[in-house]
Amino acid sequence: MFWYDPTFIILVPALLLSLWASITVQSRFAQYSRVRSRIGMTGVELARFILDSAGLYNVSIERIQGSLTDHYDPREKVVRLSQATYSSDSIAALGVVAHEIGHAIQDAKGYVPLVIRNAIAPVAQFSSNLAWVFFIIGIVTGAFDLAKFGIILFSIAVFFTIATLPVEFNASRRALQILEKNLMMPVDELKGVKAVLSAAAMTYVAAMLMAVLQLIRMILIARRD
Repeated sequence: MFWYDPTFIILVPALLLSLWASITVQSRFAQYSRVRSRIGMTGVELARFILDSAGLYNVSIERIQGSLTDHYDPREKVVRLSQATYSSDSIAALGVVAHEIGHAIQDAKGYVPLVIRNAIAPVAQFSSNLAWVFFIIGIVTGAFDLAKFGIILFSIAVFFTIATLPVEFNASRRALQILEKNLMMPVDELKGVKAVLSAAAMTYVAAMLMAVLQLIRMILIARRD
C-alpha cells in the first residue's frame, strides 16, 4: 500500500521538525504573551502607527477569531489580527503584529519574492490538491504518465513553499528593524520578539522540508513501480 510504503521513512525528519517547530512557537508565544512591553501600545495601535508612518493609510486593520491566525491579505489590503494580538500589549503580540505589517510594507514596495509568491499561490493550491489524485490513480492503475503529471503538479506546490521562505524571513527582519529603530524597543524585549519570530520561521522551514521530501518520495515510488 502507498501510505505504508517503506519510503515513508523519508518524511521522518520533516515530521520531527514540524512537531518541534509547532511546540516551540506555541510555548514561546505563551511565554512572551505574559510579558508586557514598555512601548505602551496594543497590537492594533502598533499596527496603525507603523502603517501610517509608512504612508499606508489605505491598509485597514480587522480583528479575527483564533490565536496566531494573524495575516496580511494583499488582495484586500487588510491586516487581520487575531484575538491574541489585537488588544494585547505583550512582547509576543507586538512581534507578530510587526511581522504582518512587514508583509504590508513588502506589498507596497513591490518586494519581488512576495510578488512571485502571490502570483503562484492560486496555482500552487490547485496543483497541491490535484497532484495526489493523479499520482495515486497513476500508480494504482499503472498509468505512469498520470503519476508523472501528478509529480509535476506537486513540484509547483514545492516551489511555493520554497518561495515563501525569503518572504517570511524578510518580514521578520523588517519587524525587528521597525521595533528597534522606529519605536526604540528595549534590547531585552527585542530578544523576546526574536525568539517568537524565529520559532515561527521554523514552521515554514518545516513545511518546505516536508514538501521537498514528499516530492522525492513520489519520484522514488514512481521509478520503482
